[in-house]
Amino acid sequence: MTIRSGTFSWPALIYDTPTGRLIQEALPIKGKANRWGEEIYFFIPVNAPLEMGASELVSRGDLGYWPAGNAFCIFFGPTPISEGEEIRAASPVNVFGSIEGNLEDLRQVKDGAEVIIEKN
Repeated sequence: MTIRSGTFSWPALIYDTPTGRLIQEALPIKGKANRWGEEIYFFIPVNAPLEMGASELVSRGDLGYWPAGNAFCIFFGPTPISEGEEIRAASPVNVFGSIEGNLEDLRQVKDGAEVIIEKN
């Protein structure tokens, strides 16, 4: 899949997980970005339960689904509750994919910017 916002785009991989399959089926998806530290998140029309292995700690470039807010999350650095350089979600997320390529451009995505997720 590809994630786009403004003039930027990022190739991404969706894992073969229950949440990954639900998100793949829902594409294309559009949302309005919310920033929380170095995380971008937005509501999506997917309803998935918390999976075994869900975690608050994620890695740079991870894509997560936050069941508490039906949100698509893009993690690219520390959040306000991170300790040191760790990347910590507000509560456990299902990691369902990852972004490939230059994550630095994600810093250019502002609150309210349109984000489009589509199949390649």
